[in-house]
Amino acid sequence: MKSITIKGSQRESVGKVATKSLRNAGKVPCVLYGGEKPLHFSAEELEFRDLVYTPNAHTAVIELEDGQKLDAVLQDIQFHPVTDKILHVDFYQLFKDKPVTMDIPVRLEGNSPGVRNGGRLLFRKRKLSIKALPELLPDFITVDISKLRIGGTIAVETVLSDDYTILHPESTAIVQVKASRTSIADEAEDEEEGAEGAEAAEGGETTTEAEATE
Repeated sequence: MKSITIKGSQRESVGKVATKSLRNAGKVPCVLYGGEKPLHFSAEELEFRDLVYTPNAHTAVIELEDGQKLDAVLQDIQFHPVTDKILHVDFYQLFKDKPVTMDIPVRLEGNSPGVRNGGRLLFRKRKLSIKALPELLPDFITVDISKLRIGGTIAVETVLSDDYTILHPESTAIVQVKASRTSIADEAEDEEEGAEGAEAAEGGETTTEAEATE
């Protein structure tokens, strides 16, 4: 999984006054959980740009001024309701031998024949909760819809992996194609292809018979 480096400074004071001063200075107060005790630090708001706005970037290497380098995962982020400025960020520390639970985005791949025939694509699960060791966390989970026809469903059971555990029932629908008013039956497309093949075959037989007669 892609990781972003964030340079920060550990902070001693965590009161409202200190927090307000940090924000006025363009810094974001942060807390790192998961260790022996919560670690409070701050970082420039620009440090979070790639972590927050880059697709599939969920993990971070937090570099503190005292030389500490800590692997972490973004757990929660708060924005100002009007200005959208980052107000606070929570991280959870990662350890190589300790599984972590995360929501991983789903990426669809291919073109659905059901959609080509006018069906409605219903993306039921845009993210899947998984549990895995940090080094095995995927950037995204790929779902191939190239064979998804009208009335078809792709469920969690089709994307199971030995690298991680998906925390949803195997029957949970990820993506479906439903019929719409403008859709045509997939079978009609198959029948047309079959008819063309039959005509070609008949044409071939006629030619053979004519050649035999000659």
